[in-house]
Amino acid sequence: MMGVRGRWALFVGVATVFTCGLALAQKANQNQPVLNPSFMDRSADPCVDFFTYSCGGWIKNNPIPPDKSAWGIYYEVADANRAELRGLLEAAADTGSARNAYTQKIGDYYASCMDEKAIEALGAQPLQPALKQIDALQDKKHLASMAAAMARHGILFAFSSSPDLRDADRDVADLSQGGLGLPDRDFYFNKGEESEKLRVAYVAHVTRMFELLGDSPQKAAAEAATVMRIETALADGSMTLVEQRDPKKLDHTLSVSELRQISPSFDWSTYFAEVGLPKLNSLNVQEPDFFRNLNRLIEKESLEDWKSYLRWHYVHASAPQLSSAFVNENFNFYGKTLSGQEQISPRWKRCVSDVDYALGEALGQAYVEKYFSPEAKQQALKMVKEIEAAMGEDIESLTWMSAGTKKNALEKLHAVANKIGYPDHWRDYTNLAIARGDHFGNSERARRFEFNRELAKVGNPVDRGEWGMTPPTVNAEYEPQRNDINFPAGILQPPLFNPASDAAPNYGNTGGTIGHELTHGFDDEGRQFDAKGNLRDWWTPADAQAFEERASCISDQYSKYVIIDDIKINGKLTLGEDVADLGGLMLAYMAWKQDTKGQTLDPIDQLTPDQRFFVGYAQSWCGSTRDAEKRVLATTDPHSPDKYRTNGVVSNMPEFQQAFQCKTGAPLAPEKRCRVW
Repeated sequence: MMGVRGRWALFVGVATVFTCGLALAQKANQNQPVLNPSFMDRSADPCVDFFTYSCGGWIKNNPIPPDKSAWGIYYEVADANRAELRGLLEAAADTGSARNAYTQKIGDYYASCMDEKAIEALGAQPLQPALKQIDALQDKKHLASMAAAMARHGILFAFSSSPDLRDADRDVADLSQGGLGLPDRDFYFNKGEESEKLRVAYVAHVTRMFELLGDSPQKAAAEAATVMRIETALADGSMTLVEQRDPKKLDHTLSVSELRQISPSFDWSTYFAEVGLPKLNSLNVQEPDFFRNLNRLIEKESLEDWKSYLRWHYVHASAPQLSSAFVNENFNFYGKTLSGQEQISPRWKRCVSDVDYALGEALGQAYVEKYFSPEAKQQALKMVKEIEAAMGEDIESLTWMSAGTKKNALEKLHAVANKIGYPDHWRDYTNLAIARGDHFGNSERARRFEFNRELAKVGNPVDRGEWGMTPPTVNAEYEPQRNDINFPAGILQPPLFNPASDAAPNYGNTGGTIGHELTHGFDDEGRQFDAKGNLRDWWTPADAQAFEERASCISDQYSKYVIIDDIKINGKLTLGEDVADLGGLMLAYMAWKQDTKGQTLDPIDQLTPDQRFFVGYAQSWCGSTRDAEKRVLATTDPHSPDKYRTNGVVSNMPEFQQAFQCKTGAPLAPEKRCRVW
């Protein structure tokens, strides 16, 4: 839904969603220290496996909950946030309480989502108007009109707005590949028994969803086979995730006339008119070959087969908002089979996440008023400024970068905008109608509202104050086209960040995250954008080659790590995140040393200050992941597994080896170390 902006928003890679806790438990969470000695396993050798040394105790005592595919410190914070949001939403849903405009919307949305009786009574009824439209299609020319009617769901492809890659001050229309039901194009082609079993399970799931729509088992099976055939063909014409990491490969400004030449069998004039951009003259088409391939498929596949495809994707996109038969079947494949979850999350958790997705900044206002202190914001901003200063010193000291490129790098660094906690201006939801008792309608209207909000940007100046994350989100990001870093209030919570804790683990944990996002501006993707967010090569050829050589060292290192079975990390996919992890922690260490310069720092919990810095970092990644989810993430996640985000990083830092007196040649004290920044 966010086009290039979404694609190039570079995340720290943590829980992006929010047990109901008692008020006392929530208050206790606010007092958690950033470093917890009970999480450690001191029987492990830190020079061999620092992840286990720092997190072994936590992993032993914190099994993955049955409704999760993974569990970790970030997930714990997200669940605590979710419990706090639940309290806010239940209060807002109380019609007897004093409610303002935004608490009424979030309260009514939540109450409608929680009204299981009303949702069950409707069954598949909310789908019928759109299904009748699909059934009534008389000609493949009308596929464009149907795609426009369901554009808010991104069916067939994704259409939105984003800053122009060459002029980041202007928003343009943006068209990108899509149309798949499995997580990524590689799932249709991966070899091996597990991959084959997954594809068989997917077809069986699609079959059951068609049966829930009332089709006979025989018809449903035939339709599912059709869906798999069309999706496999769409996947075959799609770019890989690694290919999409290069923004130059996604930079294709075309006129609408040129787009018609690429895919003449799709009625683009009708599509653009019906989504609300009848006068659109040009747009960025990220993957032209995908749309050439789509055109061939439109010509090849029958109208009836396309109807089957559209029916499936509409019910797939709508399933979470329907009755339990659809919700449970959707979970059985995407939650249980694909990710290994044992049971679905309680309804209240799913409804909290729904409100955050649909009305995130309205909910965020209530959240920050109660749970985000001015002290936390100021302390985080102080740390950001210090880490930016450390990066300036780091750039100045680089021996592999020429003076001219350094000047450009410093210009970009000094132009970075810092967004801490929440937006300066809240999003206006006045025109989004929320009707109590109409959960499906509320969800559809919220999707349409967001889709229309995005398209309204086309041709207008970029709003550089806009946030891509909601305030309660437990994550952080860097956006190259805005050249800003974003730290929502949700991530600036204990035990990830606590102003009351000593500086060492705070800098190792949140400082490392700040440095991570800042380094994204100078990783293999981010470095291709200049200080204004334009895609522009500001590197000399020699400096670019020097960067690539150093980055290759990291890629080669991580490509040797095994995720599960014989599946190794795709070092080219995770390169940007691995570079950011290492550079971020190095910058945080520099900033911490400068912040505590001249101070006498005593050991705490039998750990020296330097040891506490590194354990603080490692404990941010304490976590476990189910085997099924590991296989999914090996293909789709640009972040390395938690173990290697810990061990891989510290193995490249001599400061770590000194802190724990690791002898050269130990697993985490190799003779050859990698470093970019």
